[in-house]
Amino acid sequence: MRQPSKRLEKLSAAIFSEMAARKKEVARKRTVYDLSIGSPDQAPEDQLLHTLLDAARQPGAFGYALSEGTAAFREEVARWYRFRFGVELSPDGEIHSLMGSQDGLAHFALAWTDPGDIVLVPDPGYPIYEGSVHLAGAIPYRMPLRAENGFLPKLDDIPEEIAARAKFMILNYPNNPVSAVATIAFFEEVVAFAKRHDIIVVHDLAYSEMAFDGYRPPSFLQAAGAKEVGIEFNSFSKSFNMAGCRVAYVVGNSEIIKPLAIVKSNVDYGVFLPVQQMAVEALRMDRESGGANQVGPIYEERRDVLLAALAEAGWNITPPKATMFVWAPVPAGWTSREFAIALLEEAGVVVIPGSAFGDEGEGYVRIALVQEPEILRQAARSVADSGILSRKAGE
Repeated sequence: MRQPSKRLEKLSAAIFSEMAARKKEVARKRTVYDLSIGSPDQAPEDQLLHTLLDAARQPGAFGYALSEGTAAFREEVARWYRFRFGVELSPDGEIHSLMGSQDGLAHFALAWTDPGDIVLVPDPGYPIYEGSVHLAGAIPYRMPLRAENGFLPKLDDIPEEIAARAKFMILNYPNNPVSAVATIAFFEEVVAFAKRHDIIVVHDLAYSEMAFDGYRPPSFLQAAGAKEVGIEFNSFSKSFNMAGCRVAYVVGNSEIIKPLAIVKSNVDYGVFLPVQQMAVEALRMDRESGGANQVGPIYEERRDVLLAALAEAGWNITPPKATMFVWAPVPAGWTSREFAIALLEEAGVVVIPGSAFGDEGEGYVRIALVQEPEILRQAARSVADSGILSRKAGE
């Protein structure tokens, strides 16, 4: 009997599939509040939709696009990075378009590792980080992210023999799933570590504009010497509600980007041209408005509404400074999976167990702020009414 690649055995889709199947069953009997997957529920601004439609009507709009992106796209990314972070980038070589950060990360592992190479990945972490390493045949080494260290990896704890063999490390701040943030000072420590061990740094900045309380997430490339050792992925999915458009980019060291560009030129083409024009308009509007992107305030209100309602129910959670997620500790006596399943079956609230993101995620669940404030209030009331917060597993 034919068997698929053994690489698939190491991918972590099982719990996501299980929760989706359980949700369907529960939805037949009661109202379900789906706070599981981080898919924005908002639409792009009207002006962006008009740009997309107008561009789609232009001659040549449906032809193949170059993998690296149009000159207009790369030039606008360079302007936006200068505006937003004060980082200078060359549109020729230091910027490359992507069909989403996720595929870019998967292609990067193929471009830079051989079977048996080591890659440093965060634990807990977004599944593609470790998944991309397995698909490339390399070996992930998990860097624990723990509350006592602000969910930052302790670089000094990485064994010398591991650091010596590592090809690259993946970081992600603001972070999915733990919603932690990092400082430029931390990034400077990373740069020094990377230089000491000849490691490439891959930073995922997908949540750069989804921040709260006046906080402005920095770019890894703002750290002194960062461009010598690393690259950064950014996306339009969360910042501009364009998740389904599949457009993102990678910026930074041109020599690090080149192998990724070679892989991409062999497996896909460039982003649909009208979507690139839509992306250019999104960055231009944000830049010319002085950074008045409203995605942050929308999710800040949702965070405040949900956490206040859950606190009334007896579930006190530290407010995140950024992302569209809340990283919530489960009550004593529960595992992450047990608690997530009980929340679904008894309160109709779908969340993802922290263990789905790595061993260090045990003891937490990830809640996505992907519903309107009133729906979040209703979800919190359902949690309170279920009584689940006041008892232990099995009671």
